[in-house]
Amino acid sequence: MTVTNGADGLNGRNGADSSDGADGGDRPDAGGARCRIDVDSDGAYSWRVVAQNGRVVAVSARPFGEYGSCRSAFEALCRGRAQLAGAVQHTAGGNGWMWLLRDAEGGVVAVSARPYERHSTCRAAGQRFRALLTGMVEVTGSCP
Repeated sequence: MTVTNGADGLNGRNGADSSDGADGGDRPDAGGARCRIDVDSDGAYSWRVVAQNGRVVAVSARPFGEYGSCRSAFEALCRGRAQLAGAVQHTAGGNGWMWLLRDAEGGVVAVSARPYERHSTCRAAGQRFRALLTGMVEVTGSCP
């Protein structure tokens, strides 16, 4: 796992590349995926999952006050992946689709890193992220 200060512009919420219309034909390989924890200028921590191709595929749904809390939240996400409910909805601006994952209590725990033009592409990206979580347990140098 890597901690950055957000200087690379990818602080987990708005730095994902959205120049192409899909996540591409290459499916993320969990062997190269990693979890990064960033800290913003206010001292809040958030996690993001970066695929082998360098694309940010998912971000934490909320910031955390401490590094340990952020890391624990991602580890809980990986462990509880089978119980997560998925959904696809319009973005806040209504200009695309986003996927999200909810925990057993209904709280949003992970969201897509960018909007998608098509509902079907968004749904498929969310499913690929869920599959990626399965392999994250075995990723060296990442959460967990």
